[in-house]
Amino acid sequence: MTTTAQSNSNTPLTVLRIDASARKTGSVSRDLTGRFIDGISAYQDVAVLTHDVAEGLPFVNEDWIGANFTPDADRSDAQRKTLALSDALIADLKAADILAIGVPIYNFGVPASLKAWVDLIARARVTFQYTQNGPEGLLKGKKAYLFVASGGVPVGSPVDFATSYMKQALAFVGITDVTIVAADKQMADAAASHAAADAQLKAAINDQAVRRAA
Repeated sequence: MTTTAQSNSNTPLTVLRIDASARKTGSVSRDLTGRFIDGISAYQDVAVLTHDVAEGLPFVNEDWIGANFTPDADRSDAQRKTLALSDALIADLKAADILAIGVPIYNFGVPASLKAWVDLIARARVTFQYTQNGPEGLLKGKKAYLFVASGGVPVGSPVDFATSYMKQALAFVGITDVTIVAADKQMADAAASHAAADAQLKAAINDQAVRRAA
């Protein structure tokens, strides 16, 4: 995790940036996410918490599940160590006012690294709880922006399992206010795809400015 700050207002806004593209250079999702943060930083003080999950996250295994389902007071030192990364990821998620998540679509879904992040932050009694009416997310009041890039998959189509999954995963932990900025079908018409994404990006930055001023 890295933390940076950019100032232009008296009231800071904490942004959690998640990058998942395997490409460090030339990534459209990384570019859109960065430009969004630069855009909102032009009119307010922004603190950015950054996780590049493409660098690798552990997958949930038997030890992790055992530690997670052990009551906190009964956890061993080894179990607490097993959950330490999950705890740190959740702490940043709780601290964030808004989420800016880069979502490249790989083979109709999200990268395995982004799925690993979801698995590590979806914790019963921590980020969600079960009630008589079903699961309830505990991270209410946050705003999320998904910066989606695809070569051929149309965002919102029946074969787009990435954005529907991310919206469901975020809603599960209480984050239901989600805006999608999409540069999709780039292999079909890159110029049109980027132009549409640029327009959506501008609207997202303006939307955040309106929210901030309200």
